[in-house]
Amino acid sequence: MRKPLHKHLLIRGMITNAPTSEQVVIDWLRDFVEKIGMNIVQGPFATMITKEGNRGLTASVMIETSHIAFHIWDEMEPSLIQFDLYTCSELNVNYVLDTLGSFFKFTEYQYMVLDREKGFKIIQGVYSE
Repeated sequence: MRKPLHKHLLIRGMITNAPTSEQVVIDWLRDFVEKIGMNIVQGPFATMITKEGNRGLTASVMIETSHIAFHIWDEMEPSLIQFDLYTCSELNVNYVLDTLGSFFKFTEYQYMVLDREKGFKIIQGVYSE
């Protein structure tokens, strides 16, 4: 039996492509999960939040190895995305960042990868403009 890896990727980014269609994000998440070699167990789900100060899309998908979730605040320019991917599987961080950047169009981002096997150990973190 293979030992779980417990990798957690957190991204905070400013983006110029903030989708407003729930279906566009649902379709993108399905494709994204496949591209990163993971499998969906339920979802994806997406909802447009209209509350002032928190307006934007929030989305999540349950994967065999845990979850992916994010929220986009689209009232600011550029928009803000907070993205969370937790997996007990392999995680190609550069590929995930490239794939997200191609869709959401980062103007800048920060990210952190935690190894959560025996606590919260930061194993990678970068600020990019």
